[in-house]
Amino acid sequence: MKKIINPFIKLKSIVDQDDYEDILALKNLCLEKENVTLKLELDYKLSKAANERKGIDRINEFMFYDEGTLIGYIGICQFGAQTLEVNGMVHPEYRRMGIFTRLFSLVRDEWLHRDSQQMLLLCDRHSSSGIEFIKRMGAVYEHSEYEMFFTNEGSASAAIESIKLRKAQNEDAKEIARQNAIFFQVSAPEDGLKLPEEESMHGVDTFMVERNQSVIGKVHLEVHNGVGGIYGLGVLPEYRRKGYGRDILMKAVEILKEKQVQQIMLQVAVKNNHALNLYRSCGFEETSTMDYYKLTKK
Repeated sequence: MKKIINPFIKLKSIVDQDDYEDILALKNLCLEKENVTLKLELDYKLSKAANERKGIDRINEFMFYDEGTLIGYIGICQFGAQTLEVNGMVHPEYRRMGIFTRLFSLVRDEWLHRDSQQMLLLCDRHSSSGIEFIKRMGAVYEHSEYEMFFTNEGSASAAIESIKLRKAQNEDAKEIARQNAIFFQVSAPEDGLKLPEEESMHGVDTFMVERNQSVIGKVHLEVHNGVGGIYGLGVLPEYRRKGYGRDILMKAVEILKEKQVQQIMLQVAVKNNHALNLYRSCGFEETSTMDYYKLTKK
């Protein structure tokens, strides 16, 4: 265990390239020491930072340095909904020195100044120290998600030719928000809609799923560092149980393969047995479990 010599804390609204490299180096070091998953969304944050307004009155990045080396980090993510997602890490040789506690107190202060009523704390199920810390903070278990990777060993059926994936345009924003409300039980925002053409500039492409010129669902695709991600896949209720979900998934895999990705991954709620069975049958396997714990303002 090392000693802290000359510490300082850096707080920022958005990450720049230097921040990204420091955080990524710490992440890689932690992953070398422990078989855990960290959901930091660094690539998304960096790509989005180029178009963010400078000096916004929100802090999302909390960094603890010693002698110029990043040894602790917590980041806030907010993907349209009001709930904040928080994940972080501490250098293995600087654990149990109060670093994470100090950073989290700043995160909590930031949360209390925002309108968000809830904050989700994320932790890999195999990180006993992380789960212990979260429970000490008074958070209660909310849900879990599997991270799954494509293995090419599924028994996927041939694509249904009547299904077409069309890249979303800004005029699809309301429909995307409406579908998110249906698929994920979140409130559809009345304003501040995410515009798919802008999201595409940040590396996230949204595709509307059409059949006979009618929109029946959607899916989001993202590529960072050779890894393709499939997110937000859903089929509208009146079109379910007809094999369209499988077709959307395999078409998404085809699009990502065309982008020459080395790996393809997705995330699914542990309790979503229907989706889980579909993904397994299409060649995806679970690699880790992320637990979500909720804090609610009193």
